[in-house]
Amino acid sequence: MKADMKHAFVVGFPISHSRSPLIHNFWLQKYGMEGKYSAKSIEPDKISSFLKAFETEGFCGGNVTLPYKENAFKQCDVVSDAARKTKAVNTIWLDGGKRFGDNTDIEGFLANLDAAAPGWSKNCEHAAIIGAGGAARAVIAALASRGVPEITIVNRSLERVLDLAEEISDWGFRKIQPRRLETGHMSFDAAKLLVNTTSLGMVGQPPLEISLERLAADSIVYDIVYAPLETELLRAARSRGLRIVGGLGMLLHQAAPAFEKWFGVRPEVTPELRALVEQDLLRPKS
Repeated sequence: MKADMKHAFVVGFPISHSRSPLIHNFWLQKYGMEGKYSAKSIEPDKISSFLKAFETEGFCGGNVTLPYKENAFKQCDVVSDAARKTKAVNTIWLDGGKRFGDNTDIEGFLANLDAAAPGWSKNCEHAAIIGAGGAARAVIAALASRGVPEITIVNRSLERVLDLAEEISDWGFRKIQPRRLETGHMSFDAAKLLVNTTSLGMVGQPPLEISLERLAADSIVYDIVYAPLETELLRAARSRGLRIVGGLGMLLHQAAPAFEKWFGVRPEVTPELRALVEQDLLRPKS
């Protein structure tokens, strides 16, 4: 690789499922830029040291995915308001010898939802969020920015939900309801928007076993999981005639501001790119 060629990464554990290299290398080729983007699988006991010194491996920055977003937040010298609010970093880069961190999941979540369900926030008085980790914080921050007044947060660990509810108590919500996630969970009757922020339902992960029976006919079900393209949750919602939003659009839209941080160009999310990633996701794995 040339000395002036920028090299970015995506790090996680596991990381083989990530389509980020496909996305960013597509943009590098499309815009005629000399650069490289690759995946790094780093074990938990080594992630802190990697994030503290990724430049020694020739990287200018990168993306951080599950389960390291909260760890990345702690490794940054300067963080954006979005990262500070969510206590999670998914985009990291070097500037002036300092590590900067941002959370582009908020922007990606909203851009995808706006594109798939225009005007969704006009009658969204109540949203339900499954999960209580970094992705959940990003989704909740996004909902707060659009003025959603009431939310229910559901998670397998009630203690973690209670802690999160306390953290976001000053985010402007009129009502926050913490609930424990149980099989066949049905605490979503008031929700106009239901969002799964966990890895449940992802390829290789346990299923998300909940009931959608009490959701109103005009509700939206959003799963941030993108592999498979249509999760069991989305399939169940579709069978009820509900509007559904898959996670691929969020992946594409959150990638754009990250690419700009490293390579200096704001890329466009196009049907061509979406089709490329969809094709890859549908390709049988050997």
